[in-house]
Amino acid sequence: MTTVESLTTSPGPQPFPPSGRRVLVSGASRGLGRALAQAFAANGDQVAVHFGSRREEAEKTLASLAGAGHVLAGGDLSTPDGAQAVAERAAGGLGGLDVLVNNAAVNLPHPLATTSYEEWAAAWQSHVTVNLLATANLSHLAARRMIEQGGGGRIVNVGSRGAFRGEPDHPAYGATKAAVHALGQSLAVHLAAYGIGVASVAPGFFETERVAHRLSGAQGEAIRAQSPFGRVASADEIATAVLWLASPAAEWASGTVLDLNGASYLRT
Repeated sequence: MTTVESLTTSPGPQPFPPSGRRVLVSGASRGLGRALAQAFAANGDQVAVHFGSRREEAEKTLASLAGAGHVLAGGDLSTPDGAQAVAERAAGGLGGLDVLVNNAAVNLPHPLATTSYEEWAAAWQSHVTVNLLATANLSHLAARRMIEQGGGGRIVNVGSRGAFRGEPDHPAYGATKAAVHALGQSLAVHLAAYGIGVASVAPGFFETERVAHRLSGAQGEAIRAQSPFGRVASADEIATAVLWLASPAAEWASGTVLDLNGASYLRT
């Protein structure tokens, strides 16, 4: 006979926790990736800091994280084997994976009218390989671990406003980010049965050391003028949104593409 006591003490799936989770952030050596790692660490989570070639910068990220138990997870995401190695290093170092943030990306200019065919083809290859395929591969590797662990999980993809408004000098970037948004929505439907929420953020321009030169002079004024707030975002503002989408409270936001552009591009 079922009693109140048996209902409250019987084992079952545990709710997805708000902190103390095992988090892999790809492309976390600097910029937005560093801000993301810091936000999760400050939340009480343990973070695997992925880097490709910038180990020294990744070590600075690692040293900046609050709490303990964080690890480095270096590796080349441009190949399936490389992505698998990164996921294994992260899961091995943390004892599992509960959250994946797909942040690693390539964004190099290649305007059609002034780019040779050879350079054009190479640009598309690099953008597709890292921005889309690495995201898909890490998502598979992380989600399968989450399914095996039980208890659900979260995947948050860093997309872009450029997926909607066009990127005339960076067309492969805009196209691959649109594909990342679509991938996230497909996985959101598929993985809901396992308690895994999947969402994406679509930032506009935000300030990092990589783009600091573009924010000076007239070009910077024009970029800031894109938003009626007269500024660009900070990396911390993007990280705060990602942290929420990875939280238990955001389960019903699974499948969303969250615009983060200060009203610089409005869509329905």
